[in-house]
Amino acid sequence: MQLKTKIKTICVCAMMTLASFPSHAQDLLARQAPVDKRMKAVDTLSLRRLIVKENMENPSADLYDGWDNKYAHRTTSLPENYRIDLRGFCMPTPSRVVTSNFGYRARWGRQHKGLDIKVYIGDTIRAAFSGKVRIVRYEAGGYGKYVVIRHNNGLETIYGHLSKQLVAENEEVRAGEPIGLGGNTGRSTGSHLHFETRLCGVALNPALMFDFRNQDVTGDYYVFHRSSYESESEAATRERGMANNGSYTADQVRGGSYAGNASSEGSSQVEKLYHKVAAGETLASIARRRNVTVEQICRLNHLSPSAKVRPGMILRYS
Repeated sequence: MQLKTKIKTICVCAMMTLASFPSHAQDLLARQAPVDKRMKAVDTLSLRRLIVKENMENPSADLYDGWDNKYAHRTTSLPENYRIDLRGFCMPTPSRVVTSNFGYRARWGRQHKGLDIKVYIGDTIRAAFSGKVRIVRYEAGGYGKYVVIRHNNGLETIYGHLSKQLVAENEEVRAGEPIGLGGNTGRSTGSHLHFETRLCGVALNPALMFDFRNQDVTGDYYVFHRSSYESESEAATRERGMANNGSYTADQVRGGSYAGNASSEGSSQVEKLYHKVAAGETLASIARRRNVTVEQICRLNHLSPSAKVRPGMILRYS
């Protein structure tokens, strides 16, 4: 009974307060109420559209809780099924030579979490898909100089044993952009690219998605199923794994035919060389440093001689 009395008293006071407002103020409140309601609806709709747009542009957002530049990989909850979009890819290297498969290494008594692809020191390594660089770091007892990129299709790719990194953490990259140079750093017994593909931090066999011998992906999509992954991975290794037995040519490593005739080191294609623009540099200063002409840099990068370059740009000069 007391509660009802209190509620009644509050209502009466509220009505008296409202009645004490000038009539024009009451009219303003009355007009504003539906406006506020409509604005709230618009804000909600805009937010929903923004979320939908963000998820469309970055479908991996629902797989990862956050963004961290401190760890190479950390296992999180892996979905039962997940479709990975492989369109818009670029092979990270033109090399067709796989020197070590994904899987258990009896010699070392441990799992090998990626593919080793033969490259020479200084060979250009490219981003496999568009995405954002999460890690640029050095690990003496493992990856050496390495780069980790998170992609919109849900994957993270790791590029290990580089001689040089050409990107910075939190930098946006497009598929095919140079991200490093081949090397022999870290725990490595010869120059090669250690290439990993991870989903939610879990290493998946790159041979399920990448066919290095044919320089192509295995399809427009790869659909991951936890129930059948192991058997699919073994089949992919048999079909697309190591088959050179240590015998390969420079052409096979630097872009020639996998089944081509043996050739000397000097007969391989001319290597494409790149320069990362530093603060204060110009086309003229870069040309002098690299011992080439401004015209050559402009031709290779589709620039005009008067073009301005900005720090972080990657320019091909040979």
